[in-house]
Amino acid sequence: MSLAALVISGDRRALSRAITCVENGDPGARALLEELYPRVGRARRIGFTGPPGVGKSTLVSELAKHWRSKNRTVGIVAVDPSSPFTGGALLGDRIRMNSVGMDPGVFIRSMATRGALGGLARATCDACDVLDASGKDVVMVETVGVGQSEIEIVRVTDTTIVILSPESGDGVQAMKSGLMEIADVIVINKADRPGADVLETQIRSSFELSTSRLPPAIVQTAAATGKGIAETAAAIEAHTEKLEREGKLREHRAARLRFRIARLVEEALSSRLAHDPAAAAWMETRIEEVLAGRMTPGDAAEEVLDRLTQGHTRRAARLAK
Repeated sequence: MSLAALVISGDRRALSRAITCVENGDPGARALLEELYPRVGRARRIGFTGPPGVGKSTLVSELAKHWRSKNRTVGIVAVDPSSPFTGGALLGDRIRMNSVGMDPGVFIRSMATRGALGGLARATCDACDVLDASGKDVVMVETVGVGQSEIEIVRVTDTTIVILSPESGDGVQAMKSGLMEIADVIVINKADRPGADVLETQIRSSFELSTSRLPPAIVQTAAATGKGIAETAAAIEAHTEKLEREGKLREHRAARLRFRIARLVEEALSSRLAHDPAAAAWMETRIEEVLAGRMTPGDAAEEVLDRLTQGHTRRAARLAK
């Protein structure tokens, strides 16, 4: 059996190998994804973001247990900062999710950001596709919770969960960073600590004062004890049902693919510049022209793009004849 066929059959070892293949960009990665892609699109993809220390991993772990109790299979992609030496995942979220990691119906994978813009690497999307094709009912993606990665999660998943806690001014910071704008569900975790009700009031007030949309569902949880987990799952499922009812799920996924394809085109062009000595040398001549004031950076970029794509354009024209 091919690796793709083994993934589709639910072979855990094959699933691990397949994700490693796409994460590393191995030569067979593209063919693997092509074979798997007809089975992609069945899983619900849910993103979890928020500041460090709010209990994202604990919440994800408890939600996995909840869905397993409903006989649903779960895939988890935990996106960690990269090690500056190995490029590998540094924090190892699987260590923090040991309570569900032994369940055969749950597959957990830590992935490194590898310096990708926003901390969500291209391979994260590919890993979600692999998990989806393997038959997982729910695929959860947990971000590193720092910088632009908090916002980019919306480009990867169907439903975005923003997690805050009643400590360290998380609510105020989230309002400033734009997190509220992407939230489909807001979870106030560690709600057994003082300040949870105050934070919820602040969040509701911020929507009334500064946004044109109604506040999303807000759920108070204490994930460490299981409080609020069923309510969080219900809020997530209600959002998915709303998207389907209003015909917006396909629209949302199309927007996600539009962004993803544009990013892949950008990466392909950058790779050609980096690995084609002739193209790189020609670009240096354009840089000299810009430095001399004989052309603008925009003109130079357009010429570089034309040069990088002209071979593909000629090839496409020949095939069309």
